[in-house]
Amino acid sequence: MILMVIIFLLLLFWENELDEDAVAATLEQLHVDYPQSDIPMRYCNHMIIQRVIKEPNNTCKKDHFFIHERPRNINGVCNSPRRVPCQNHSPGLCFLSEIEFKMTVCKLIEGTRYPACNYRVFTTEGFIVVTCDDMRPSKIQRYTE
Repeated sequence: MILMVIIFLLLLFWENELDEDAVAATLEQLHVDYPQSDIPMRYCNHMIIQRVIKEPNNTCKKDHFFIHERPRNINGVCNSPRRVPCQNHSPGLCFLSEIEFKMTVCKLIEGTRYPACNYRVFTTEGFIVVTCDDMRPSKIQRYTE
């Protein structure tokens, strides 16, 4: 009986670890491009199609951004003392990075249905705002310049 309880707890722990990895992978998949991909033309169009970034109803996202920084530096934002309100009254605290990150911003200029989306590319540096769970970013809310 004790052995069954131990196996159950191990399986439960292992399942939670897989879920955390999936969240982190999804966050990196959506917003992190480090080192920056060497795509000389149409960076945004290529990245958005490659990573299948779209709205849930298969329409083009109006805007999106990719951060060109090491994931561990992005994870460090959860240790920032700079707390700010979250977007759309999201529960929990949001954290503002203490340093600016290099990023590429993609703004939709043509198209409505994915994958027929055409984006304009803007490079910038800005602070990021993240929602954190267990001291790890769970969602990148926005950036500010």
